[in-house]
Amino acid sequence: QLVESGGCVVQPGGSLAPLCVASGSSIGSYDMSWVRQSPGKGPEWLAHTSRSGHSKYDNDLVKGRINISRNNTKNKLTLLMTNLKPEDKAEYHCSTGRTGLANSDVWGQGTQVTVSS
Repeated sequence: QLVESGGCVVQPGGSLAPLCVASGSSIGSYDMSWVRQSPGKGPEWLAHTSRSGHSKYDNDLVKGRINISRNNTKNKLTLLMTNLKPEDKAEYHCSTGRTGLANSDVWGQGTQVTVSS
């Protein structure tokens, strides 16, 4: 089970670090990703980290503004987001897998991020 937290309302230009905590199995067994979904839009992959955490990949749309990190010992996954923009408003989900978009990938319930002044 994946449970996200840390979403809130933040001002444009601000920073946020949603957290994902896993239970029931070790995230160290999986590639992990963050995806987001806005109302009326399909899910959008943001970033992926390999099982060890040594390799990371970011979507070009958010490159330079996000950093995915993981702590396999604590079974946690974090997405540090900086310079947030109104278009970053979405529900953010952690997921197993390299994109979070495969049928076999498992999502958490999500945490809502709103960027507004």
